[in-house]
Amino acid sequence: MAEKGLENLFFDTMRDMYYAERHILKNLPDMQKAAVSDELKEAFGTHIKETEGQIQRLEKVFGMIDRKPTSKRCEAIDGILSEGDEILEDYKDTVALDAGIISSAQAVEHYEITRYGTLRRWAKVLTIGDAYDLLTQSLEEESRTDELLTKIADAEANARAAQVKKQ
Repeated sequence: MAEKGLENLFFDTMRDMYYAERHILKNLPDMQKAAVSDELKEAFGTHIKETEGQIQRLEKVFGMIDRKPTSKRCEAIDGILSEGDEILEDYKDTVALDAGIISSAQAVEHYEITRYGTLRRWAKVLTIGDAYDLLTQSLEEESRTDELLTKIADAEANARAAQVKKQ
């Protein structure tokens, strides 16, 4: 087997993120529609636009490494999104729905933060054009979204969900 290095790992992880972002983009409208809070709906609307931009940035980085944008199935994001779907179903029409949606969305954000942080470090080591800056932009968007979700959870969603005691 041929030796694999950081360039291979970078490309494989890019493919993973390309898959993840495209599947996240498919799920965000469902989360937005299900959300009760207007602020949460608005946050998802903003993040849909950001995710579209993140996909475009990934495509630019693929171009910088002379590779066609391709996906590699990401079991991690599939699992996180599946859990989110379960929460949407199990907590539909309950006061805990927004808190559950936020927890699911933050699991996605934390995954993306981890991956973008790693990719940008590797892009810097590999000196791939403007890839570091492009990946940093995506990382910062994901971090801001995570912070906003925490703010919404703390301001209303968690307190509303806590009103109902264990059954």
